[in-house]
Amino acid sequence: MPARIVFDLDGTLVHSAPDIQAVANAVLAGEGAAALSLEETIGCIGSGAAIFVERMRALRGIGDAEQARLLESFIAQYESGVSLSTLFPGMRAALDGLAATGHRLGLCTNKPIAPTHALLRHFEMSDLFESVLGGDSLPVRKPDPEPLHAVLSGLGEGPALYVGDSEVDAETAARAGVPFVFFTEGYCHLPHDQITAAARFSEFAELPGLVARIHAGN
Repeated sequence: MPARIVFDLDGTLVHSAPDIQAVANAVLAGEGAAALSLEETIGCIGSGAAIFVERMRALRGIGDAEQARLLESFIAQYESGVSLSTLFPGMRAALDGLAATGHRLGLCTNKPIAPTHALLRHFEMSDLFESVLGGDSLPVRKPDPEPLHAVLSGLGEGPALYVGDSEVDAETAARAGVPFVFFTEGYCHLPHDQITAAARFSEFAELPGLVARIHAGN
């Protein structure tokens, strides 16, 4: 039976931090605040747009009273932030290969759904995923397991895997009772030896073999 394989997006399939950085810095420029570095930007990614803006504000000493206004500004510009993003090497070939062998692919991200679809359209990847949820698609977001369960439900029956790059993804998979496959070249904020995973990889050429091995173990 083919597997249901669900992926995170930012830092897993797409190196999107440069676009997120550009949007954040446009918002900060309007406040007369210093720009975020790429490293600072990556440190803010992973828990959804609202938490990103909270972390961004904290780095620049902007008060809590400005959260709603700055979040609105960030979201308004977020959907157009696609031009600086790049696919991780070998990712598209690996996913095309998995789909060609019958596996069903889904996407579960904390990125808001509108910029998620914008990024998928930009890279002509929308047709790869049968089930897609963003951070604002449900009342809860990762690491709550409900978004992952919902995406998996949209993929039918069969063994399940979750592929991601962060401690949030690892916790989501654990809480959902789904084996986690860890992409080590993304935006993880913890030492990699603190991430519990069924398998880990640094190059997408490794992924189909890992899926086959884990699937066979089921």
